[in-house]
Amino acid sequence: PTNVLSFPLELPECVESELIGDLAICADVVEKEALEQNKPLLNHWAHMTIHGCLHLLGYDHVDEQEAEEMESLEVKLLAKLNIPNPYD
Repeated sequence: PTNVLSFPLELPECVESELIGDLAICADVVEKEALEQNKPLLNHWAHMTIHGCLHLLGYDHVDEQEAEEMESLEVKLLAKLNIPNPYD
């Protein structure tokens, strides 16, 4: 099972929308991961939400360079919420 799935909104170019897509976050997986990684549950939820939103914005982690860029953004955004680096 996976923790978060992102489904970007795909509309014809002539249709405008402020929506960017949908996220499906598996609560059971997020809770299990938080316990296994000894992280506060709310911090891990925030991380998974940010991770999924970045996917909706076009970021990915297929290769090492993309992963580093995406993780760096995640860390910066989480810091704004006073959440420590989840990769430490």
